[in-house]
Amino acid sequence: MAGPFDGVRIVDLTTMLMGPLATQFLADLGADVIKVEPPAGDLVRQIGPHRSEGMGPLHLTLNRNKRSIVLDLKQPQGREALLALVEGADALVYNVRPQAMERLGLGYDAVRARNPQVVYCGAYGFAQQGPYAARPAYDELIEGAVGIPALAQRMTGTPSYAPFSIADHFCGMHAAFCLSAALYHRKATGLGQALEVTMFEAMAQTVLTHHLYGKAFVPPLGEAGYPRQISPDRKPYRTLDGHVCMLLFTDAQWRRFFEAAGRNDLAVDARFVDVSGRNRNTAALYEWLAGVMAGRSTAEWLALFAQIDIAAMAMNTLDDLLADPHLAATGFLQQVEHPTEGTLLATRLASNWSGSVPQEHRGPAPLLGQHSAEVLAEAGYTADDIDALATARVTGAPPARKAAP
Repeated sequence: MAGPFDGVRIVDLTTMLMGPLATQFLADLGADVIKVEPPAGDLVRQIGPHRSEGMGPLHLTLNRNKRSIVLDLKQPQGREALLALVEGADALVYNVRPQAMERLGLGYDAVRARNPQVVYCGAYGFAQQGPYAARPAYDELIEGAVGIPALAQRMTGTPSYAPFSIADHFCGMHAAFCLSAALYHRKATGLGQALEVTMFEAMAQTVLTHHLYGKAFVPPLGEAGYPRQISPDRKPYRTLDGHVCMLLFTDAQWRRFFEAAGRNDLAVDARFVDVSGRNRNTAALYEWLAGVMAGRSTAEWLALFAQIDIAAMAMNTLDDLLADPHLAATGFLQQVEHPTEGTLLATRLASNWSGSVPQEHRGPAPLLGQHSAEVLAEAGYTADDIDALATARVTGAPPARKAAP
């Protein structure tokens, strides 16, 4: 069975992480995503170890199920070819600043003149109504702007970013969600529209959902910041031989733990008897808890927590995660064959469908320009037209490569 987005065609001008992640979600669900790249290719192709030039691990994990076409959009013929692709597309997605699209002659008015029903989705840093409209945005800048390093500083004393591109990933998912909704609206009404998905606002909403806290009220009933989540003691607990990640939240869970730890007196301690008291005394509670946890092994704690119905997991390293038995049982990690890059490890969708079944690995991440001639022919270009564009270096195809052994 086809995926739920089977028959949807998306012209994808995005690069690096956020945009390609968004379009890969839709590609995994069946959409025909045409990745339009400049002659030098998406820069993410060059990041990390690789067997072939331009086929690094981030490209391989962000661009499966897409087709790649090279177009030099700075040349008039390249712009015209892009607009020809738009005529047969349901959506166009980009993640440069809108001002850059206007300079290329690919603003919303120009694009909808060729396809009034197109969903024109821009995923970039800042909403265009505010003073930051023209600023560039990268993951680290957005993390800093919404206070993530400052929150880390309150916990550890040192400001730091998340250890992965959390803003790119979250905003990529947010863009996929919004684009899906716009495509549903288009299908229901026949109407296209311009859609703006912005990193700063999306991440500000995420952070403030947790940390408005006392300032959710007007006038404020307290300071901003959820104390439990920014406590310096909120971290994996050291055991005799490793670390355990454990969460006690309800009154009943704390009572069971106090009993198991031989401290029934704490169950009636006014500081810890209910959630309000524990929130006011987070530091003292977590300090005591850290001391208790250090007295037993990881296996002993996990067995005890299972017995008294407390949520807990051992702290995995990346290598532990790759060997996790649950992921193995669910087939989440899969070995796939790439025609030029050999055997690759890939993740599957984190969802299961009883009806439409996405074919998650319809095609591997493409070589640069691998589908240029194919896509241009679908847009009405003849073989002679395509040869002329290649001669003018408006388009291109990958050099011949040997298949991986």
